[in-house]
Amino acid sequence: MGKITFVEPDTGEELEFFVVEETQVNGMRYLFVTEREDGDCDAYILKEVGTEREEAIYEMVEDDAELSAVGRIFAELIDDADIAY
Repeated sequence: MGKITFVEPDTGEELEFFVVEETQVNGMRYLFVTEREDGDCDAYILKEVGTEREEAIYEMVEDDAELSAVGRIFAELIDDADIAY
């Protein structure tokens, strides 16, 4: 399981997440990430929105319809996860 550093755009705070799974939908790349490597914790879906100096730029998915659609895909890909979207 890899790690990714996410910079909160409003505060500039760096947050580290563990990448559990990734997928592509309609040409867009999505990551399913968690706050901790093991156990119950909050999870997020990030969407790649561009690149800068060869690094991918991600935003948290906030649109309810998009979150629901991509969440269903991740629920199928991750067998042992109890994903509420």
